[in-house]
Amino acid sequence: MLDIVIDTRCHDLGGFEVGRVLPFRARRMVGPFIFFDRMGPAQMPPGIPRETDVRPHPHIGLSTITYLFEGEMTHRDSTGVEQVIRPGALNWMTAGRGISHSERFDGLRERGGPMDGIQAWVALPTEDEETAPDFAHHPAGALPEFGEGGLSARLIAGEAYGLRSPARTRSPLFYVHAELADGARMGLPEGHAERAVYVARGEVEVGGVRYPEGKMLVFRGGVAPTLTAVGATRLMLLGGEPVGARHIWWNFVSSRRDRIEQAKADWAAGRIPLPPMDRDTFIPLPEAQAQAPTPNPMS
Repeated sequence: MLDIVIDTRCHDLGGFEVGRVLPFRARRMVGPFIFFDRMGPAQMPPGIPRETDVRPHPHIGLSTITYLFEGEMTHRDSTGVEQVIRPGALNWMTAGRGISHSERFDGLRERGGPMDGIQAWVALPTEDEETAPDFAHHPAGALPEFGEGGLSARLIAGEAYGLRSPARTRSPLFYVHAELADGARMGLPEGHAERAVYVARGEVEVGGVRYPEGKMLVFRGGVAPTLTAVGATRLMLLGGEPVGARHIWWNFVSSRRDRIEQAKADWAAGRIPLPPMDRDTFIPLPEAQAQAPTPNPMS
């Protein structure tokens, strides 16, 4: 039934912990999902240093999906968008041929508070890798919700359970946030080639085995598992159709290795613009990592 179980690997970003799930050495992608990071959970004190923020940095060939359970972040990007990100909303940024953005804790810096969420990346189909950069915000109330019998869920993106999210996606996928009471059950969406579940809180039982927080369960195609909550449980369900093999280096994703080399040169030469409202500082190209093709701990 299970193809692989992936453990979260933790990174400390100067007082803020991030947990990497995808990519994993034995499983690079699930459908088009090529990156999956847990941001927190953490309690941010008032007056947190600006070094905790994620300064402007570039992307190509992907869309980022930022979704919060708690807390607040301010997104600024090179298309001129400034958007405060709050729990339950979908924030979908398409890098395409090149974008830069920052993620800053402006609101939490003032008052402090909890921070917890997920940032995922989906690789763009080959024909869309050079599309124009774009950003779309969908508030929580605009996303389809469903549930019964101790289950409450929100369809963040794509199609699942007969519902469709308003977000524009460029390949077939699904992304669901589910809250389950103790003993509540749900199945995975049907009709998708690759599917996985991330346990964000509590425990889930599958096939008589319990899996705690921090595990991602990737299922074989064609199976119909039942997910049963053990205690109050939070799940993120994700998957879709594969888009083909991808190269990934730092914040760059592409079907072509030479395109990543071009993106590295473009960022080093300043050919990818900075956000108009956040251009005083940026993350330089990590030359010391030039021989290690792994992305940043946080996008």
